Amino acid sequence: MIKLIKPYISFEEVQNEFKQIFDSGWFTKGKFVEEFRNEIKYYTRAEYCYLTTSATTALTMALKAIDVKAGDEIILSDFSFPATSNVVEDIGATPIFADVDLNTFNMLPKQLECKITSKTKAVIFVDALGNPSGIHEIKKICEKYNLPLIEDGACAIGSSEFGVRCGNIADITCFSFHPRKLLTTGEGGAITFNDSKFVDFFEIKLNHGAKVVNGKFDFVDYGYNYRVPELQCVMGIKQVKKLDKIVKSRNLIREQYIQLLEPLGFQVQQISRDVVYNVQSLVFKVPENINRDELIKYLKQQNIESTIGTYCLSRGTYYAKKYNDVQPNAKYLEENTITLPCYDEVDIKYISEKIKEFV
Repeated sequence: MIKLIKPYISFEEVQNEFKQIFDSGWFTKGKFVEEFRNEIKYYTRAEYCYLTTSATTALTMALKAIDVKAGDEIILSDFSFPATSNVVEDIGATPIFADVDLNTFNMLPKQLECKITSKTKAVIFVDALGNPSGIHEIKKICEKYNLPLIEDGACAIGSSEFGVRCGNIADITCFSFHPRKLLTTGEGGAITFNDSKFVDFFEIKLNHGAKVVNGKFDFVDYGYNYRVPELQCVMGIKQVKKLDKIVKSRNLIREQYIQLLEPLGFQVQQISRDVVYNVQSLVFKVPENINRDELIKYLKQQNIESTIGTYCLSRGTYYAKKYNDVQPNAKYLEENTITLPCYDEVDIKYISEKIKEFV
């Protein structure tokens, strides 16, 4: 089976550090946690970084950091994984679904502006499949209306717009290190930001609500344990150091696919001129005469793993029943996009030939 993605990490790369950890017996809150945090800060150029168990917990903490309450409205990109809206729903706020551009798959500025009300508390911009195209335009609108901008950068580490890396654009950015991501720690996430006003919140909340007072722990608030273990941080450190090389390689693969599939009528996700795209997921819109689901089934029969692009949040059973506000572009993209295998050893010609056979 040709897999959709393979991790850019091997046991040989981490075995020495793993042995150090086992020999020391120090499996959490150690030097590798701090090193991974610093590597992310250095790479993104963000002032602050905190690790979490996932982008989902990172997003939850971001909403809490800006004091989102029940009844508040959060405008968010409608083409994403459901975690984006689930965290809003869980906190008691109302997700307001903004439709997306059919080419970049990202939030439409006009959609954002027309959905701002007196109840709007913040905006969540999703870098769709790692693509940050348009985030600075969304940021300008947020600044105009004095709204915090949270970047759901679950897929976006390694990407940038106008020379500014994801993690250093929005008020708060949330990353994922899930196995589908090009930087994986098995599971895990991170929060980055530049405003020091959030430091105390994250220091205390991510430490069970504890603060050191006169050399002793004092639980000054309630809090959480969303820690990432030392072993996982070693994996992250190794991959951050080669992230630019990974991004370059994935872009070369993307160009090869484009050359082979565009003549067949497939349209690749578009990126803006001033964007560096990490190609987190290599996604095409299928030709109008092609049934995307049947193509995925056919490729599986040929031992090629593929999947949909991602989800239209507003059309899922729960959100459609509760809000009845399905966004047409996001719905179209969920039904007509396909994600193809992308990593160094992938046989692009073979996959393209099998797609041509189906077409």
